[in-house]
Amino acid sequence: MPRADAIAAQIRDAFDDYHARFAAISRRAQKRFETRDWAAAREDATERLDLYDACIEECGRRLGALLSSRPHERAPWIEVRAAYAALIDGLVDIELYKTFYNTLTRRFFRTRGVDPAIEFVALEIEPTDAITTPVARHSYAVSETRPTDTFMRVLENYRFAVPYAHRMRCAAAIAIRLQDDLAHWGGHPVRGIELLDTVFYRERRAYLVGRVFGEHRFSPCVIALVHGDGGIRAEAVLTRRADVAQLFGVSRSYFQADLPTVGDAVVFLRTLLPNKPVDELYTVLGRAKQGKTERYRSFFRYFQGHPEERLVRAEGTPGMVMAVFTLPGYPLVFKVIRDRFAWPKATTREQVQAQYERVFRLDRIGRLLDAQPFRHLRFPRARFDPSLLAELRASCAGSLAEDGDDVVLSLCYVQRRLRPLDLYLREQAGEAVREAALDYGQAIVDLARNDIFPGDMLLKNFGVSRHRRVVFYDYDEIRSVGECRFREWPQAQTYDEQMASEPWFHVAPEDVFPERFPMFMGLPGPLAAALKTVHGQLFRPQWWWQLQAQLRSGEWPDTPPYPDALKLA
Repeated sequence: MPRADAIAAQIRDAFDDYHARFAAISRRAQKRFETRDWAAAREDATERLDLYDACIEECGRRLGALLSSRPHERAPWIEVRAAYAALIDGLVDIELYKTFYNTLTRRFFRTRGVDPAIEFVALEIEPTDAITTPVARHSYAVSETRPTDTFMRVLENYRFAVPYAHRMRCAAAIAIRLQDDLAHWGGHPVRGIELLDTVFYRERRAYLVGRVFGEHRFSPCVIALVHGDGGIRAEAVLTRRADVAQLFGVSRSYFQADLPTVGDAVVFLRTLLPNKPVDELYTVLGRAKQGKTERYRSFFRYFQGHPEERLVRAEGTPGMVMAVFTLPGYPLVFKVIRDRFAWPKATTREQVQAQYERVFRLDRIGRLLDAQPFRHLRFPRARFDPSLLAELRASCAGSLAEDGDDVVLSLCYVQRRLRPLDLYLREQAGEAVREAALDYGQAIVDLARNDIFPGDMLLKNFGVSRHRRVVFYDYDEIRSVGECRFREWPQAQTYDEQMASEPWFHVAPEDVFPERFPMFMGLPGPLAAALKTVHGQLFRPQWWWQLQAQLRSGEWPDTPPYPDALKLA
């Protein structure tokens, strides 16, 4: 067998190759923005999602050829692990290197559970705590009397192949908005600003990400740029943590950001969003595997530190496709596919898995919750509530194995826990209820404008985030708008047709009748009326026909990631 240090060097080089290819795809985002080639930007996003597994497979094949005499002998890999640890010691992104190594060895040896002899296991540490390298950034002092000059310099430092439509006007609008937003700081509120060197791209926007400083405090500062017919202009400035948190939220697709190293950027972003879990920051930067590692690390650290908490059924109406459970004190849910689906569900386990994979690749525009698949997830049997364990044994036996004192789930989807919309509407009162009902309609509109039809519009399939945003999270019936045939509900012509308990006309699987949506939404009368008033287009097939024509032409509607109130004058 080759020497351990030679094998370790091959794995390190494979990660470096992955990182370079990841960066090359991310760098295309600037050109896509400059040329307004949004279709190519979507293709880039999909290509980058596939890159990690492709690089793991390539490295696995090379190692298989290198180790042809003893390809799966475990003992030498203990030395390989030590040699690899020495090679990557001190790197800013050491945790990303470890995750790559773990993924490779787990697939190479088909590991179930954790093998600490040949894997890196570090549940007890917070990896970003060791990062002290400052991320590259621009810093500016802001004059009290001439703030526009500062933002002229800012825009000058972030150049594109396309000119700004009116750089001075943009700079003045940014300065005014910051002064207005932060006026409660008193006196000369905006003393300085610093922005990351790297521009963040997603959907149709470029973002300058950083923070703004007053005399005694600071706030996030994100400047959103758009490319319109007249050139590039500043469209919005976000300074509230809630707005920035939604921009970096788990219901949005990943940014294209050409970061030389990732860990130092995560450290910086945590200063802006101290309540956002580190796993979500890695994930939204496109490092989905690292996000899974951090989510696992964080959850099991909490799980081990709170032995009195049991895994229980998640609140809400039980699903026909998934059994869902949670740990009450931790904001995640675990979803396991049932062995059989009750009528009228006419889908298969494989189709459900394909739907979740499909959503992973979609532009989620803030309305689809990210779902991470975990395989061979292991829990102590004693930590399950007895009724939950009985349900899993009865309805999810194909996904469940019992190994000694442990329960092992062969496939489990993990999502952030939201409050189910049906429960939220019962618990809240007044304007909060009306806002949620209207945002439910807006969520369906936003999804449709991005060529996503949720299929099952029941309230229980939507949740409300801590920022009171309605998000869809049940994907077994999702399909593209183009796959649907929207029809008007036929009018009965005879007495028998009027009295029929079932449709007296043929209904194909792809047929959708928007006029009948209110029957399936389940909103109380006043809320249903408010929804029809504000989002009446949802119930007219003509709106859907026009949208289908627009999507077919390639002119996808724009869906800004912030409300119009945050846009600059």
